[in-house]
Amino acid sequence: MNSVTKNQTLSSLAQLITQNRAQILAANQRDLAGCAAMDPSLSDRLKVDSAKVDAMLAAIEKVILLEDPEGRVLYQHQREDGLLIENRSVPFGTILIIYESRPDVTIEAAVTAFKAGNQILLKGGKESLHTNLVLVGLWHQALADNGVDTSFVQYLQMDRSQTQALICDNTHNIDLIIPRGGEKLIEFVQKNTSVPALISGRGNNFLYIDKTCDFAMASRVAVDGKQRLSVCNALDKILLHLDLPNLPEKLHELVQQLTDLGLSVFGDKEVCALNRNVLAMPSDEMWSEEFLSEKILIGLVVNSSRAINMINQFSGGHSAVIVSDNRALAVDFQQQVDCAAVYHNASSRFTDGGEFGLGAEIAISTQKLHFRGPVGLGELVTNKWFIDGQGQIRE
Repeated sequence: MNSVTKNQTLSSLAQLITQNRAQILAANQRDLAGCAAMDPSLSDRLKVDSAKVDAMLAAIEKVILLEDPEGRVLYQHQREDGLLIENRSVPFGTILIIYESRPDVTIEAAVTAFKAGNQILLKGGKESLHTNLVLVGLWHQALADNGVDTSFVQYLQMDRSQTQALICDNTHNIDLIIPRGGEKLIEFVQKNTSVPALISGRGNNFLYIDKTCDFAMASRVAVDGKQRLSVCNALDKILLHLDLPNLPEKLHELVQQLTDLGLSVFGDKEVCALNRNVLAMPSDEMWSEEFLSEKILIGLVVNSSRAINMINQFSGGHSAVIVSDNRALAVDFQQQVDCAAVYHNASSRFTDGGEFGLGAEIAISTQKLHFRGPVGLGELVTNKWFIDGQGQIRE
């Protein structure tokens, strides 16, 4: 399939989503009604409002504008005997995306995989079935209208046992699995499949506030990190330098802002001793938790080295932030923190394919192979060697 056909198909999909906006929103209301008792963070991921539809459309338009990675020449060498050797990017083949609650994945992740030339198998959660089926129906119409086999995007309605067989026995000849869900799903995929998996791991993101910093900036970064609770780039932990000037007053100010946001603010023993409005953390295991809820944990550290060690020990390897006026210290922090995205004086909420200029993303990888961070169009291909000759033999 050439780039023109891919882009025409995506343009058709955008038009169909625009024309069927009301149908998409109505289907999502059915899903939400069926999950009335759902956890607020899951409900946030499930909900599709007009703004999310606009985000789907924006993702499609951005992907259309991006260069097609399929067939790109990565390396070329011509031997003295005339043998031409090229390494080119090629699609993975068939990509399975398993996801929970988020119907926007049906569009935003799939358009990225499609433009890279891959066939896509979608396995969404039962809680988002009505919305997903409407969106996949629009996918099929766009594919058919442009002469593309509708099997390029398939939605799998499977029960738990069928899904487990899909993962364990590779019943659909999958070349890559991308699980987007909770730790139990990711752990099951890692332990039970021979298919390569691109792991979009947990967040549990940290902010370190240095002793020399613009504290008003640090507070804005902290508050912004909790504007959405259900996303993997949300902030969960804040570490304050013990020698921050006027520490009790600044801690009080920060706790008040976080409380005003509706958060339950927890702290270690030192923080609780400085502010009686902070809740005592139940155990040290709380440092390892990804909250995805109205919680945040604050601790004190003696220096940046201690902050780095704690982040590397407890975080999910997703995103970490330092707010500091000391550029050299910030560079050292960014080099030593073992996360996919490391920030100096900016919010962790920017860890997103769209915000990074990738158009849309299929996942945010927290592993180091095959790629790390937001996985966009250019990362959904592998490579193959193409050799052309005129009868050359190796004697």
